[in-house]
Amino acid sequence: MSQDDLKGLITANSFSGMPSFFRRHTGTDFSLADVVVYGLPFDLGTSNRPGSRFGPRAIREASLQLAWGEVWPWGFDPFDRLSVLDAGDIEYTYADQDGFAQAAGYQAISIAEAGAVPFSLGGDHSVTYSSLTGVRQVSGPVALLHFDAHTDTSKGPIEQHGTMFRHAADGGDILAENSLQIGIRTAYLKDDAYMRLHAPDAMAMAPGDMADLIVDRVSDTPCYLTFDIDCLDPGFAPGTGTPIPGGLSTLHVLNVIRAVGPHVASGNINIVGLDLVEVAPCYDHAQMTSLAAAQIAQEMLCMLAAGR
Repeated sequence: MSQDDLKGLITANSFSGMPSFFRRHTGTDFSLADVVVYGLPFDLGTSNRPGSRFGPRAIREASLQLAWGEVWPWGFDPFDRLSVLDAGDIEYTYADQDGFAQAAGYQAISIAEAGAVPFSLGGDHSVTYSSLTGVRQVSGPVALLHFDAHTDTSKGPIEQHGTMFRHAADGGDILAENSLQIGIRTAYLKDDAYMRLHAPDAMAMAPGDMADLIVDRVSDTPCYLTFDIDCLDPGFAPGTGTPIPGGLSTLHVLNVIRAVGPHVASGNINIVGLDLVEVAPCYDHAQMTSLAAAQIAQEMLCMLAAGR
């Protein structure tokens, strides 16, 4: 298989076959890929409702409904421009948190060292710590672009899904002074250098203005983008473990991603890793949440492909 074999439209019925991410080829030769997607089916860090371990499977299944070629309004199919490989889910012994963290970190390192961008599907948000610190070993310290209802900067054990961005900043993996958290609408400690854009302000800000703010904040620092699906209002994404009313709309988020695309194309922002987490399909209705997640993931790929 060549790098070109990973590109292009792969047509099949959305209701049959093995549900890989957007019908992408599967494998583990990361050197062939521009982006490697992999699942992190883990939710032992959850504080409220468990079930996000089934998130990667649900996102892949929902993605089959969107695997039809050109993406509106981008005007192109990201898979014509990017070689994207689905590496499946990482394997670990159930309930072995240390073993999971090691496997997840090793996967991110291996993908980044091969020259590809790691794109993980969670899983609860604690999985980001392993992915981000793995990428950081290759790219150096990163700016965090974080969409969420929660800051995840609480004090507590690193295994929890609400503490990892305090630990990562304290450990030098994240440069908080270059980082931005969008959609926040829960209480948090105000003892760090993160910039927060609260949900009402984010909804009131034009997507182009938010994209400019992102670029100004991140500057030339390698950027890790993490999207917790509970950034969206529960009316748009009910299938998550810790839903908080008053969130962003799916359309507003998509328009922000679309506005960031030209900045990626011009080299003003360098995305070195991505993830999408906290989809818990057992609380979903009519695949609303997993479909929103798949659409957001698809447009993140369009963002990476812009300018190619």
